[in-house]
Amino acid sequence: MASDDLRATRLEKAQQLIDKGLTPYAYRWDVTHHAAELQDQYANLTAGEEVADVEVAIAGRILARRVFGKLAFFSLQDETDTIQLYLDKKKIQSHMAAVDDTAFNTLKQCTDVGDILGVKGSIKRTDKGELSISVREYQILTKALLPLPDKWHGLTDVAKRYRQRYVDLIVNPQVRQTFRRRALITASIRRYLDQQGFIEIETPVLQSEAGGAEARPFVTYHNTLDMPLYLRIATELHLKRLVVGGFEKVFELGRVFRNEGVSTRHNPEFTTIELYQAYVDYNDMMALTEAIITTAAQDVLGSLKIKYQGAEIDLTPPWRRVTMHEAVQEKTGLDFSQFTDVEEAKEAAIAKGITYIDDCESIGHILNEAFEQTVEAMLIQPTFIIDYPVEISPLSKPHRSKPGLVERFELFIVGRETANSFSELTDPIDQRQRLEQQAAKKAAGDVEAQDVDEDFLTALEYGMPPTGGLGIGIDRLVMLLCDCASIRDAIAFPLLKPEPSSATEESEAET
Repeated sequence: MASDDLRATRLEKAQQLIDKGLTPYAYRWDVTHHAAELQDQYANLTAGEEVADVEVAIAGRILARRVFGKLAFFSLQDETDTIQLYLDKKKIQSHMAAVDDTAFNTLKQCTDVGDILGVKGSIKRTDKGELSISVREYQILTKALLPLPDKWHGLTDVAKRYRQRYVDLIVNPQVRQTFRRRALITASIRRYLDQQGFIEIETPVLQSEAGGAEARPFVTYHNTLDMPLYLRIATELHLKRLVVGGFEKVFELGRVFRNEGVSTRHNPEFTTIELYQAYVDYNDMMALTEAIITTAAQDVLGSLKIKYQGAEIDLTPPWRRVTMHEAVQEKTGLDFSQFTDVEEAKEAAIAKGITYIDDCESIGHILNEAFEQTVEAMLIQPTFIIDYPVEISPLSKPHRSKPGLVERFELFIVGRETANSFSELTDPIDQRQRLEQQAAKKAAGDVEAQDVDEDFLTALEYGMPPTGGLGIGIDRLVMLLCDCASIRDAIAFPLLKPEPSSATEESEAET
């Protein structure tokens, strides 16, 4: 039956309920138990045994229905699990005659898979061993007008899963588990930071200057103030203002927006946590990163040895620490610290198969390209890559013993950057020079370069204490701890192109 015909049939059933004086869209239902709770509480009930002196009330969605004359069996799913409903005509009629003298027939004729049902009854285990609610009374709480996918246990069209996440959540229990775990992960992080004395303060999403990262921003406009604004690309610069203002441990877990491409690890709207702690450096941030992630893994998964796409990942600290120079030298044999001439470094890199370096302005940029092309994907176990070139780290403090480098690390797990940290730059003169270099790149056409944020520089001139900063990509951490192959599996509603209309499709077909 076509989808339109199915919808029309269900509308007819809704009207039948109205004609009986019943509502197909109820106002409330008193829930006393959930399916998982009942499955656990009565796990030892033997086949054929019934606990008749209890009454439970549960509500959920019908996933399957089988009707045999005066007996019916429904499978009901709530947020926690599924449970069978044992529906006996005699029992239902004896309890519901005052409400509907044909209650069992109404159940048979007016319900469909996908409807939301509330039931009350006792607990029994059927002769076949299935724990069930022996229903005394029921109420149709919501009449679903659209059917679930034919195979309700699996929606396989990937694009449709993302576009209609509500259906995906109904029919794929593992998807619900992912987003439940995501909530537990963020709760664990917040709880741990709270225990360490951090406080969370919200910073502006609309900003007059897009700073804190090299990324192309989304542009919007405020009509009343008559000014262009940007959606934030990072929370960094405002959190640092808070440190200037006297907060010693501050963070924000929230959304940021970058007008960039979409891939299995990139979504234009994503979630990060950024935190800043006064009087510490990037070494302290490495220890804090280990603590945050291992605490979340232990809280949510109960183990530091996890599986990701078939590979075993050991999160047990301490994690390996290696400089970018050392990591590239291990893979290519090139020691970029020995080069003093950019062209010479390019020739050596090209000889090792490094590409896309024609526009690299410095040895640091070439080193970074060599790292991204030869090392990054190989970093499966947790690894801190430390001591980055100054050219690609405009907000980081110069390395105290290695000229040309900064005190920065990135954490890589399963070949992906998961965290980024600096010994934060607190010298306002140095910071101005670096931001002016960024602004010059932007003026020359680099859409990801930053402008000069004069207010931020003013804040630095009032004095910012030595500070360690850390950013963790929440979506990528969820991918890791929930075994998601794509970032879209870790985001409830990822950004997607609109589906083409039928008219558009017909026009394109004719063309």
